[in-house]
Amino acid sequence: MSERVHHSGADSGDERSPLEALEGARNRFAEAERRIDDHGGEAVAEAAEAYRDATKLLEDYVDRATGTGRENFKAYIELEGKFDSLVEGLPADLKGREAFEEALDAIDKRRLSESDFERAHDALEPAGQYAELLDEREAAREAIDDARTAAAKRLRTLDDEIDDRERLLELANADLDAPVGDLRDPIEAYNEAIETAFEEFRLEASAREVFALLERSRWYPFVDYEQPPDDLAAYVREDPAGEYTIPELLDYATYSRSKLEHYVESADELKRQVATQQTFLDGIDGEPLTIEWPPSEAAVLRRRTREIRPFVERVADEDLVARLRSIRRLTTAPEFEYDRLQTAAQAVAQLTPAERERLTDGRVAAELESMRSERERLTETLEVDDPI
Repeated sequence: MSERVHHSGADSGDERSPLEALEGARNRFAEAERRIDDHGGEAVAEAAEAYRDATKLLEDYVDRATGTGRENFKAYIELEGKFDSLVEGLPADLKGREAFEEALDAIDKRRLSESDFERAHDALEPAGQYAELLDEREAAREAIDDARTAAAKRLRTLDDEIDDRERLLELANADLDAPVGDLRDPIEAYNEAIETAFEEFRLEASAREVFALLERSRWYPFVDYEQPPDDLAAYVREDPAGEYTIPELLDYATYSRSKLEHYVESADELKRQVATQQTFLDGIDGEPLTIEWPPSEAAVLRRRTREIRPFVERVADEDLVARLRSIRRLTTAPEFEYDRLQTAAQAVAQLTPAERERLTDGRVAAELESMRSERERLTETLEVDDPI
């Protein structure tokens, strides 16, 4: 169950897991280090630096020093002088030193062509291997960085996938024959009643009262009402029009200005504040005071019912508050077996036919074991320090 990644370059066509890619990049770096050590680290660095300096000189002058003009000849003299100084300044024991001398011979003539520069580049090739050794080590270092990033990303994905498999296995233990209707029926009845009660509240209470309810919900995380825009909230709070109900305000917003002047102090202000916020105002309903299905764990449901109760007391009668209390008591009544019914309800609602099949034939358990093993290996591998 490991994620596969595609690698370019030397590994073109090879697909490896992030773990394999990281191990491969480390092996590549170790091999590059070994090859450099075989020649001597300082010696390789000196030869590589000389090769790059010589190559840069050739590249800088190839256009200026070829041809028959006075400026071309002047550039050639500069190139020859600089290249000769470079070669003369090289240590006698520099690796690949002969290549530099041969490159100098290739440009030691009164007139240069592009082919002469090509011969100089070819002559430098034996020394180029040392620069290639350093380039390969740097490429391997970058490959390690990329592989560590991919491995860390895979680790985060694994955490999510493991959580998903663990959830499925928990649901697999649910008693699918449990009488979930004993839990669903009171919740559905309550939800229907609170939505009706809130609609009646919305029809009767002033917009100012409704907005006060929304404002109070700021302090209750489980009462998820969207807050009104600041301008609209200030209008409802301060303007006399806030004494009207929300349906009345929405109706007035459709009136002509001349007709509206009979109901509010400023027709323009009402239209500006209300007509532009019709979607928000229409969306204020009892849904945040309902209980989701399937319900949450017992502790979460107890917290939710405790937080929404003051709002239910404000918009409904005592009978509906009592229903809410009875739902809360279901989470603690030993004879009711809330956890059993809640788990069964979650399983019925969340498990797809394909997931049930994978649970039955053991694939989910096997996937979980494989993912945990991969996560452990990845974690251990990422704990190893790599070269910077």
